[in-house]
Amino acid sequence: MASLSPMNIQVAVLCDAATNDNEKLNLLGAFDTIYAQQLPAIHPQCSVALRLTFTPGDEGHHQLTLHFVNADGRTIMPPMNLPVAVTLPDDAHFITKNFIINIQQLKFNEPGVFSLDVLLDDRSHASIPLLVKINPPAEPTPPGSL
Repeated sequence: MASLSPMNIQVAVLCDAATNDNEKLNLLGAFDTIYAQQLPAIHPQCSVALRLTFTPGDEGHHQLTLHFVNADGRTIMPPMNLPVAVTLPDDAHFITKNFIINIQQLKFNEPGVFSLDVLLDDRSHASIPLLVKINPPAEPTPPGSL
């Protein structure tokens, strides 16, 4: 049997919503671009969904940290910290844990490229890209125009 490597991220995504149903991760509306009609742009609600696999070498207490940053690396919201305790049953070769972080009223002051960086014990493991574009409302078509 092949040996398993340390912690592995199976899923790291921004989505409209996510649920964890008996350790089955359900995603709704994964996205990587937000179209805003004006600035500041407020995204009312979204979720970060993570599915991580741990092996025996990962057992112990860890800190999962999420940083939302702009293209210059400046944070756009406070970091999100989650304690993670990993314990494998004696008969398990690995365990998988789902993490869902709901974000309300996510604010963008400028368009551009952003990322949600995923760290475990201060080591980067993934980066979820997000593009924010300005898409102003269409001008009304004058009567008689095509």
